[in-house]
Amino acid sequence: MKLLTSAKVRQMFLDFFKAKGHTIEPSASLIPVDDPTLLWINSGVATLKKYFNGSVVPENPRITNAQKSIRTNDIENVGKTARHHTMFEMLGNFSIGDYFKEEAITWAWEFLTSSEWIGFEPEKLYVTVYPKDKEARRIWEKVVGLTSDHVIDVEDNFWDIGAGPSGPDSEIFYDRGVEYLGVPENDPENYPGGENERYLEIWNLVFSQFNHLPNTDTFEELPHKNIDTGMGLERLVSIIQGAPTNFETDLFLPIIREVEKISGKVYEPKNANENMSFKVIADHIRALSFAIGDGALPGNEGRSYVLRRLLRRAVMHGKRLDIKQAFLYKLVPIVGEIMKSYYSEVLKKCEFIQKIIKHEEETFHRTIDAGATLLQQVLMELKKKNQSQISGRDIFKLYDTYGFPVELTEELAQEEGFEVDHEGFKVAMKKQQARARASVVKGNSMGVQSELFTEIKDFSEFSYAEQAMNARLLYLISDNQTHHSLNAGRAALIFDQTPFYAESGGQMADYGVIKDLVGEVVAKVVDVQKAPNGQHLHRVEILGELLVGASYHLEIDRVRRYKIMKNHTSAHLLHAALRNILGDHATQAGSVNDVNFLRFDFTHFAQVTAKELAAIEKQVNEEIWQAVYVETIKTDIDTAKAMGATALFGEKYGKDVRILRIGDYSVELCGGTHVKNTADIGIFKILKEEGIGSGTRRIIAVTSQAAYLAYREEEDVLRKVAQQLKTPQLKETPIKIAVLQEQLRVLQKENEHLAAKLVNQQASDVFKNVQEANGTTYLAAKVNVKDMGQLRALSDQWKQQAISDILVLATANKGKVSLLVAVSSKTLKRGLKAGDLIKKLAPIIGGGGGGRDTLAQAGGSKPEEIENMLQTVAKYL
Repeated sequence: MKLLTSAKVRQMFLDFFKAKGHTIEPSASLIPVDDPTLLWINSGVATLKKYFNGSVVPENPRITNAQKSIRTNDIENVGKTARHHTMFEMLGNFSIGDYFKEEAITWAWEFLTSSEWIGFEPEKLYVTVYPKDKEARRIWEKVVGLTSDHVIDVEDNFWDIGAGPSGPDSEIFYDRGVEYLGVPENDPENYPGGENERYLEIWNLVFSQFNHLPNTDTFEELPHKNIDTGMGLERLVSIIQGAPTNFETDLFLPIIREVEKISGKVYEPKNANENMSFKVIADHIRALSFAIGDGALPGNEGRSYVLRRLLRRAVMHGKRLDIKQAFLYKLVPIVGEIMKSYYSEVLKKCEFIQKIIKHEEETFHRTIDAGATLLQQVLMELKKKNQSQISGRDIFKLYDTYGFPVELTEELAQEEGFEVDHEGFKVAMKKQQARARASVVKGNSMGVQSELFTEIKDFSEFSYAEQAMNARLLYLISDNQTHHSLNAGRAALIFDQTPFYAESGGQMADYGVIKDLVGEVVAKVVDVQKAPNGQHLHRVEILGELLVGASYHLEIDRVRRYKIMKNHTSAHLLHAALRNILGDHATQAGSVNDVNFLRFDFTHFAQVTAKELAAIEKQVNEEIWQAVYVETIKTDIDTAKAMGATALFGEKYGKDVRILRIGDYSVELCGGTHVKNTADIGIFKILKEEGIGSGTRRIIAVTSQAAYLAYREEEDVLRKVAQQLKTPQLKETPIKIAVLQEQLRVLQKENEHLAAKLVNQQASDVFKNVQEANGTTYLAAKVNVKDMGQLRALSDQWKQQAISDILVLATANKGKVSLLVAVSSKTLKRGLKAGDLIKKLAPIIGGGGGGRDTLAQAGGSKPEEIENMLQTVAKYL
């Protein structure tokens, strides 16, 4: 077996399958695109769903990839075990209805055992198969040549998510030797697939051959069978490099060595606690670096909360290594260097990633200080109550609301002599996890291909230049069936050529009409989508006879297209302006270019200020006013990259691409339709900027006529304001408002002075009427003040003058009652509390309230009962 670097192993895998006719699919972003069922991309196949469910037919049915992935279902195990990770790489080869079991098995064996490739000793490899999958066993034994004792039946070897594609799988294990076993040799778990460290699973081959019908136990054979395989790079490299765990490979060890320098500690497998901390830090900084580089940011919800949790967990493990200052950000360049051969994005965005991580680290250190103060308050309250255990509810509140780590709560509580309610915390955590699961969007993670659409392979050409043309009708589809002719209802049409743009890349579809060659409208186009093989699928309302094979005249709605084009080109200008004003991290995270507006989502860690928005809007308009030529260039992807063209979020590009170049201002890959000159846009106006999630902002803007109407509406409002202010010139409106605000401030001050005077006047009258009941002096009166604030002002005077033991005041305004009860400190010692008294009085006036022992207040809805309520005070005493 050769000693290889992780970078070499990854490239060898891709080269091997490329030689077998596979197309190498680049690693996608960790943030899923158009898939609400996933929080993160969690496997190699997750980015290929569109091919497996038939919504898109790939150019090549054979695909291979090395896909960065994140799984966070067992974060707590990271560092405790040899191979648990949050971020990992999955190597995979896939067949979409092309080859099947024999090729998948024999190629896997060739890659692992051939001296030209990995070169594992064949006797070290074992495989498991589904007991009923006799075909897989036959291939392993008769074609590959494995002995029967190296092929083990395992009942669990069947991949099924409850509905949709499913099938048996075969797992490949490497025997690391008895020294890795971890259990006695006669232990029942000592077999490939058992709970042991000797037999390490390295590759899973899934044979997707059935369609599991929903809510049944029926499995139908799929007409097109698929292959989906996955092999963890980290596991494979640990075997090749002879590493006891994944963490001693060249994927993690350079990070661990840097942590050794920062902490002054030494990574020793024998020291379990410190060893775990090194592993947690090395794992989590990889996930943080890649996720932030892909546009996710730490926050309080969804994937943002996952990142915050990972970062804080890594910081706490840094504290275990006596690292007391921010340090994680220093590890980002190390991660970038390790992965740069295949993932250049970490080094490219290194400065931004470091900035985010450092800010989050420093914020968390302040949180720890604040959390310690809150914890001390909780512990003081427990001491007052003579309690010796901090509740699970309090622990969870500190953890979930304030981000205070559980282990730190436990440590500080135990130092003060308190026990910790671990079970209560687990209960609270399970409730939170249940709420999180309930919030996940439910949906089918993988569907079954639509036979009808995937089988349509006739070429259909879209014309960027034409807005009307004659075309021949190739397919007429309704109710999932093809028809020769239809004269009513709704249908989907495919022509040999079309001027209708199909919705894609954020640009909405063209609408329009279809006419016969005499000029009669026979169908109204209400939507256009792309069929699995790329043809433009026209969804229509049929108004006349449609006949397959006949020619028709296709006309788009030119006005609609022109408005959309203005908004789409403006989106490219906006993207460039955002990066210029906010920084290179402000990249597109989604867009909609519609007929009446454009919506642009982008990554940014703070609200865009009014000053920044003004600068962005101004820069876009300056490009419009300069009448810059908008050029579309057809070229290949490599030339496009050499020209500096940037790809838009979530888009996949083939070998041949279109570049949109707006002078020297913007160069991006784009397959949409655009104006010929920025001057055609007219004007650009931002209507709204808002946050739509942690680290993601949204701008809604309008152009041309819609922008004019928006300005017109705002000017009309301003003119109405000016008329009400009796200001002849609009520009004088702010001056007039400032004058009015000053006048209002003076009047408010006079009003407050008069109100205070009124309170003092009433106080002198009210405070004369002190009564006594059962040895307690009290004042109970209805007063004429405007609100609860003036009632409190009266109670302050009462307290300063020590007029009575108890004060009860009520006032009525607009049918509502405000009630205040105050008790002197001397009276409180006798057991009389303001809160107790107000609970007796408030129901009489149709309300409720509460407060401190010395001061309580309430509201009510029955002013007619105030006198009756005041008389109750004596009865209560």
